[in-house]
Amino acid sequence: MADRETRATAAGSTHPDTESGLDTAFQREFEEELEHHHLWHRDGARHQFGGDSPLLPPRLAPLVRYVPRAHPAGFVLGTAFALISLTPSLIPRDYLFQGLATGVSAGLGYGLGVVLAWLLGRTARWTRLTVRLQRATPQWFTPGTWVVLVVTAAVALLWMLLAGAAWQRQVAGLMGIAQPTTDGWLRAGPVAVVIAGLIVGFGRGVRWLAGRAADVLRRRAHLPAQVATVVGTVLVVVLVATMIDALVLRTGLRVADAAFSATNAQPYAGVVAPISPLRSGSPASAVRWNTLGREGQDFVTGGRTLGELGEASGRRPVPPIRAYVGLMSAPGPEERAALAVAELERTGAFGRGVIAVVTTTGTGWIDDSVADSLEMIWGGNSAIVATQYSYLPSWLSFVVDRSRAEAEGRALFDAVHARVDRLPPDRRPRLIVFGESLGALGSEAAFSSLDDARAQADGVLWVGPPNSNRLHAALTARRDPGSPAVLPVVAGGRDVRFGSTAEDLTRPPGLWSPPHVVYLQHASDPIVWWTPSLLWHRPDWLDEPRGRDVSEAVDWYPVVTFWQVTIDLTNSLSVPDGHGHQYREVMVGGWLSVGTPPGWTDADTQRVAGMLEE
Repeated sequence: MADRETRATAAGSTHPDTESGLDTAFQREFEEELEHHHLWHRDGARHQFGGDSPLLPPRLAPLVRYVPRAHPAGFVLGTAFALISLTPSLIPRDYLFQGLATGVSAGLGYGLGVVLAWLLGRTARWTRLTVRLQRATPQWFTPGTWVVLVVTAAVALLWMLLAGAAWQRQVAGLMGIAQPTTDGWLRAGPVAVVIAGLIVGFGRGVRWLAGRAADVLRRRAHLPAQVATVVGTVLVVVLVATMIDALVLRTGLRVADAAFSATNAQPYAGVVAPISPLRSGSPASAVRWNTLGREGQDFVTGGRTLGELGEASGRRPVPPIRAYVGLMSAPGPEERAALAVAELERTGAFGRGVIAVVTTTGTGWIDDSVADSLEMIWGGNSAIVATQYSYLPSWLSFVVDRSRAEAEGRALFDAVHARVDRLPPDRRPRLIVFGESLGALGSEAAFSSLDDARAQADGVLWVGPPNSNRLHAALTARRDPGSPAVLPVVAGGRDVRFGSTAEDLTRPPGLWSPPHVVYLQHASDPIVWWTPSLLWHRPDWLDEPRGRDVSEAVDWYPVVTFWQVTIDLTNSLSVPDGHGHQYREVMVGGWLSVGTPPGWTDADTQRVAGMLEE
């Protein structure tokens, strides 16, 4: 100690303790404790595993030689996060999904524990309490203590896995699907351990690189220790982030882009170009068949027969119009919108009873139930127009193509609306707007407010809207007192209504002024409720009575709930209709709430719904 002080004095350094006014005796005590603490962390793995711990038999020492190198705070918080992640969320999970959620949660908890411990040490570094804690740390975390911690964590994990199996059976029962067996569910444990190990190993590798970089800077650049540590850490983090961005994200996106581009160009089996001039891609169309994309081709060739349309509507049917412009049909949103309007002109769509402007999902997909139910209600006296802005799946489009969805939705509606406005008021078709999932986000972008949407459209239907939808979020935030976030009531339901079923849209029973704006959303749909704020903020929908298919055991935990709902996103279509992101059974009610043909009756509604179920 004296030698170190002599060297420090000769170097002209001033110890921070002296600057902070602490007495010299405490300064020496603190330095001794720092040295003791450093030596224990550096050499503990060699010196502590000689079988000298009263809690650890000598023969078991080699089996846990690596364990004490784990950070105590990281281990404890990582275990806590892993246990919490086994609580239920919105969508039932199989053991692979649960193992992924638990492993990621454990890895994040470990990292957070290490960071919090470091911050606590830095902020309280010059206090006597820290010295006492540092002195006691080697005594507390002996090899035997680690064995107790590891065994306790393993027992707690097993217990929570068993409880998790029961919770998953409960969630599956609420949705009427097959319930997991306990023995199958327990396989989530090993999967979680592997995932957590990979995450922690990666973090420790980054820390090791930062330490080596700091050593080089101290030796070669002669930087002070603290400066070298900071600079080395920053350099390594920037390097790792750059490599991840270049090698993983960008390369991954290029591979995904190439794969989905090839899929987009490959028609579904048995799908051939339409003959009817009322469909895009036909010989009479200005839109070439091979530019429609896989989903566009499927859309323009789909639909019910004239006989089915007549039976469903109870009226004399006419062939419906389906206009679609693919991503490769024109270079940009405005050009695709102009081509779509030209298709409507060519097919005589502006003489139909209703025109539906649809913003598609990421791949350009339009659900069969969406198009079929509208055409069955109107007996084919309708036109549906849509354009494609991406061929990536919605979850990936949400990350990289969200602005494209908004630009596409805005351009298409503006172009169609401008053309309708040129018609005499008594000859205008009913103009309605539709968007599902990412399509709802793009469709919303065409309007600045609820009043704007009601002023320009004759009806709006948005299904499974992402939580990031600006208008949806604003309306939910200003809902009437006492109404829940899962089914908000805004201004007494006069202008806009939210529902999970058709019956929900009839409440409250007061006046609903046309044109109607409708949001369909399930309490169990993670796309509606996922938001980055779940990392740190408890959402309203968990402070209120649960939705009909959400378990009472679902709760919010910092960080963990975010990853649980993130995993649910990828699994949101794996549940039966009426739950998660499945809205087929409520589409008839949704369209009818926007507007009905003249003389429509309840018997008509039942007939259409029955035929769709068949």
